[in-house]
Amino acid sequence: MADNIVAKEFGFNSNGFSVYLNRNKTGEILSQNKTLSLLKIKHGDMLFLFPSASSSSSEVMDTATPHTSSSLPSLSSSSSSSSSSSSSMIPRSFSAPQVQEDEIDQYLAKQDGKIYRNRDPQLCRHGALGKCVHCVPLEPFDEDYLNHLDPPVKHMSFHAYLRKLTGGADKGKFAALENISCKIKSGCEGHPPWPEGICTKCQPSAITLNRQKYRHVDNIMFENHTIADRFLDFWRKTGSQRMGYLYGRYTEHTDIPLGIRAEVAAIYEPPQNATQNSLELLEDPKAAAVDEIAAKLGLCKVGWIFTDLLSEDTRIGTVRYSRNKDSHYLSAEECITAGYFQNKHSNPCKLSRDGHFGSKFVTVVATGGPDNQVHFEGYQVSNQCMALVRDECLLPCKDAPELGYAKESSPEQYVPDVFYKDKDKFGNDVTFLARPLPVEYLIIDITTTFPKDPQYTFSSTQRFPIENRDILGETQDFHSLATYLSQCTSASFLDIVSDFHLLLFLVTNEVMPLRDSIGLLLDAVKTSNEDLAQTWKKSEQWATIEQLCSTVGGQPSSSLGYGAMGGPSVPASSSAMWSCLHCTFMNQPGTEHCEMCSLPRS
Repeated sequence: MADNIVAKEFGFNSNGFSVYLNRNKTGEILSQNKTLSLLKIKHGDMLFLFPSASSSSSEVMDTATPHTSSSLPSLSSSSSSSSSSSSSMIPRSFSAPQVQEDEIDQYLAKQDGKIYRNRDPQLCRHGALGKCVHCVPLEPFDEDYLNHLDPPVKHMSFHAYLRKLTGGADKGKFAALENISCKIKSGCEGHPPWPEGICTKCQPSAITLNRQKYRHVDNIMFENHTIADRFLDFWRKTGSQRMGYLYGRYTEHTDIPLGIRAEVAAIYEPPQNATQNSLELLEDPKAAAVDEIAAKLGLCKVGWIFTDLLSEDTRIGTVRYSRNKDSHYLSAEECITAGYFQNKHSNPCKLSRDGHFGSKFVTVVATGGPDNQVHFEGYQVSNQCMALVRDECLLPCKDAPELGYAKESSPEQYVPDVFYKDKDKFGNDVTFLARPLPVEYLIIDITTTFPKDPQYTFSSTQRFPIENRDILGETQDFHSLATYLSQCTSASFLDIVSDFHLLLFLVTNEVMPLRDSIGLLLDAVKTSNEDLAQTWKKSEQWATIEQLCSTVGGQPSSSLGYGAMGGPSVPASSSAMWSCLHCTFMNQPGTEHCEMCSLPRS
C-alpha cells in the first residue's frame, strides 16, 4: 500500500522503486497495511527512494526525497482525497527541464558571488592568513551589506536570491521556483466544472501581495545620450507622446553582487497612434524582421520605453514634474502593459518546473523630474503582478491611475482573493482586499544611467531617418538614403552603414529588401570588421542600391561617391535644400534637377 501511495504522488510505476529509512538502503519500508506510527516514522524523518533492479533509473528519482509524517497522513490510506491534498505539501526534488538559459545567467551561475573584505586593522586580531567575523567573505544576499551601500540597495539580485535558495546543508537540492497560477486546475472530475462546482484540489490559492525582495535586472544603461535624444525628438517636434522598444544586451552589473545590467544600444519605434495624452500601438508587419536583424547583430529586445512629458516653460525648456510619491510612478494601466510584455518575454530558468520564471524585460519612462528636466526612470513589475496580468485578474481604475482593481469572480472566470497588507491609523498591520489595490505593491524600481564614457554599438555619426515618423515628414525611402549617403564624410564604409535604422531599412524596404543577402554586413557591424564591410560593399546588391540612389537623386551612378572613398557625395553647395528658379519648388539636397518641373538647377 505504501508503494502505491508514493507511486501515485510522483507518477512512477508501482513496482519501479523501493523506499528506505536510510540512505545506505537499509530499513526498507515494505508494502504493508501499517500506519506511520507503527512504522516508527515521525514528523521530520527523511525517506529515500531508489530505483529497483527491474526498473530504468530514468523512471524514478535517484535522489533522496524528504517526507514528513504530516505530509503523508497514513501509508495505509487509499483515499484519493488524502493523496491529492498532500501533494502540495510534500517537498520533492524534480528533474531540471532542458532549458537554454541566457548567456548572462550561465555566466553568473559559475561565479563565486562572495563579497570579499580586507582585514580590518582595528577589529581583526589574527594573522594575515586568518579570518574572523569582521573580514570573512559575505554572501551576495547579505541584507546588512546591501543596506549600507551608497545608495542603499532595496532588492538583492536574482542570482543572489538563487544562492540564498540553494544554500544550506542540502545545497538547494530541493529548491524549486514556482510560478503563481490564478486559474482553476484542469482535470478535476469530482464535481461539475465552474461555476457549478469547485474544490480545494482545483481551486487556486488566495494571493497576498508582498513587495518582491529581488529583481531580475539591477541596472539599465543607455550606451550614449544620442539614443535617448533622438527618441525624444518626436515629442519635441509634435508634443505627442512616443513609445519604442529597447534593443541591447544583458551584461554583468558589478556594483551589486551577481547583478545584471540591461544595456540599450538602439530604440525601435513601432507603428503607433499618439496624442498628448495617449498612445495606441498598431500591428507591426516588420516586428519579426526587426527581431531577426537584432539577433544577427548580437542584440535582443530588453524592454520598452515611453514618454510622459508636458512642457512647463517652453522658453527655458522645462517639463512638468508629475510622477512622484504624491501621485504615482507607474499607473495601473502601465503596470498591466509592463506585465503583458514581461509575460511575453519570460526568463528561462532551470529551477522552475515550467522552464521559465520572471522576466528581464524592463520598462523605462521618460518624464519630468524634481528639477523640471527630462529624467529616465526604470521599472519592472513583480512576478505576482505578472501572474495577475497573465490570468486576466487585474484591471485599472478609471479615475485613479495609482490604483488597480482585482476582478471579482464571475460565471465565466473564477478569480482568487487578492490581499495586501498596510498599516492602519494606529500603526497596526491590517490585511485589505485588493479592491482597489495601490500599484506600489507591484512595482520594482531600477536605476537608469548613462555612462561617463559613451559607448557606440552603431558608430555612424550621420542620422538616417527613424522608422514610422511619416507624420514629421521623415520617411525611409531611397531618396532619404541618397541624401544620407551624400552627407557621409567618413572614409570608413563600416562607419557609414553602422546605423540601426539604416540596416532595418535595407532589410525591410519594399523596393529591394536585402533580408537574405545582408548577413555579411550584419556580421561586419557586429564585430566592427571593416574588411567584411568592404567585401559586402563590392556585392551586386550594394551596386543595385547605389544605382537606385543615383536614380532618385538625379545623378548618374558614376558621380556618386563617399568623399575620399568614392561614393555618393555632392558638392558642399548642394548639402542644403534649394529653391527652383523656374517654379520655386523646394528640392531636397543633392538634386541637380527640379523634382517638380525637371529643369536644371541653374
